[in-house]
Amino acid sequence: MRPVQIPDYLNRYINGTIDPAEVKAAYQKLRKSGTPEVTISIPAYNEEQTIVQTLCSLATNITNRSVEIIVVNNNSKDKTEELVNACGVTCVRELTQGITVSRNTGLANATGKYILNADGDTVYPKYWIEEMIKPLADSDKYAITYGRFSFIPIGNTGRFTYFFYEYIADLTRVYNTLFKTEAVNVYGFNSGFRREHGLQVDGFNHPPGTNEDGWLALKLKNKGFGKLYKVTSKRAIVWTTDRRIQIDGGLGKAVWKRLKRIFS
Repeated sequence: MRPVQIPDYLNRYINGTIDPAEVKAAYQKLRKSGTPEVTISIPAYNEEQTIVQTLCSLATNITNRSVEIIVVNNNSKDKTEELVNACGVTCVRELTQGITVSRNTGLANATGKYILNADGDTVYPKYWIEEMIKPLADSDKYAITYGRFSFIPIGNTGRFTYFFYEYIADLTRVYNTLFKTEAVNVYGFNSGFRREHGLQVDGFNHPPGTNEDGWLALKLKNKGFGKLYKVTSKRAIVWTTDRRIQIDGGLGKAVWKRLKRIFS
């Protein structure tokens, strides 16, 4: 069942102030030493309001794997890079504007065997890394993992309304899987794959009119690297702000836009 309310652990990320020094200390333990097994790649553009919270949620994940985090600063005009550096996390610059090139830059700079895609306005639960990597590490028959997410309201739409919206969105994903392609259900802020395979299919590059995350999933599957794996564990539900819905003009317009995309 999807969460009706925002869980208590999110309160410190939404309402509190997190010291970058706390994130730095936690990340040093997560990073360990030597070559990392996992790289988390985060494209960032003007994320000073949320980036520390995102990095804190990732740095405090529970896993025995060595994890590196890379933030790709895509021409931010605010203190995003300063805050990332204060958290002790690697920050690389990408001067060409765009999500696709930013994700490719993260992939190019990664050293881990596995890549996890994240976003700078999202909070990740403490077992997210493990839940997303385990299917890839345990079996060669899966090429990419992707998970579920819920919205943190920042506009006028309440959490209770989003609860029903998320269930409706789940039905559209079932439709995609049955009548289109499951790859459409893959989102860039909540997915993982093997770095070697990502490089072999030319990363996140995609044709006009498609999205970089779903197209990568399709390329990996068509290349024969394996099937898609949907992570359904409640321990892996990520929480992201609803700013994209607000950019679309609110929930009503966002729903209409998505329905047209699905049935086009």
